Amino acid sequence: MYKKIGSFFMVVMILSILAACSDGSAGGASSDDVIDIVWYPNESGNELKAARDEIGNVIEEETGKEVEHHLTTDYAIAIETIANDNAELAFMGAQGYIEANSKNDAVKPMVVPTGPSGTLEDAMYHSWLAVNVDDQTNYKNGDDFSLDTIEGKRFSFVSNSSTSGFVVPSSTIMENFSDKELTEEDLMEGGPLFEQVLFGGSHQGSAVNLLNGNADVAAFCDTCVENYVEVAEGEENTVGSVYKVKDNAEEPFNTVTGSEFTLMNVTPVLNAPFVANTNLLSDEEFETIQNLFSSEEIANNEAIFVPEDSDESGLFFKSGDERFVPVEDQWFNPIRELSATK
Repeated sequence: MYKKIGSFFMVVMILSILAACSDGSAGGASSDDVIDIVWYPNESGNELKAARDEIGNVIEEETGKEVEHHLTTDYAIAIETIANDNAELAFMGAQGYIEANSKNDAVKPMVVPTGPSGTLEDAMYHSWLAVNVDDQTNYKNGDDFSLDTIEGKRFSFVSNSSTSGFVVPSSTIMENFSDKELTEEDLMEGGPLFEQVLFGGSHQGSAVNLLNGNADVAAFCDTCVENYVEVAEGEENTVGSVYKVKDNAEEPFNTVTGSEFTLMNVTPVLNAPFVANTNLLSDEEFETIQNLFSSEEIANNEAIFVPEDSDESGLFFKSGDERFVPVEDQWFNPIRELSATK
């Protein structure tokens, strides 16, 4: 009798321990008094700590809850973290949001940063295809850059879950080589089009793959590298413009300071959203944080929207009336439809 009772309590103890482990920090799940924000690799670097912390601070002040930052080294980890109910908030690209939402419809878009107009009309950044400046003539037909020239080259993408580092550029490339009837999978490996395919894991990593000689052509975006590079020749986000890595650039660009690259292709992309997991946030909490992000206080917070002429690193920059505005799921349909066509 005692043996049976002892076995029963042993089972109860084991189940309690397992339940505790599944809800603890090791699994990444947030407790009721903690809001966990998961960040892509692009925004997980030390140089952006102050910007992340300021966003956490204002959320803490508004909600009375502690904010914990979940930094990642892989797009898939960030997507799975928010989709698997292990984080309340995430800042991610349109494609990442679409993937997380398809896994868990409780993941909803909250806000996106606008363009200089302060509206969604110009809420966009840019996907680049870049080559080393000394090699640029190899990628031209006559005076103009041509995507035909990238065939047989070593190519670097960011991640196959990256909007501007894979979905948009791969669509552009497949359209250019439409006669080859390429698939998305064909572009993920060497053979069908490229000699070799690399994935940088972040936009910074893809750019460095180009600049350190591991790739001949690389896809990455303007906003993720703007803290490290400056225009050396031409206009921002213009084909043919030359960018130079700053002399004081932090990791991972500290090994390629002074290097220059040229833009051979530039494509506008919908801005990245902050998204929320509504399984973990109540309707009231969602609205509270959405209203906070959309407020004048945040729009004028120079630690969040860094003035364009500042030397400070930041997640978002202000050249006009940039701010956060609420956004609905349907706004991302152009990216969703782009992915569906592949």
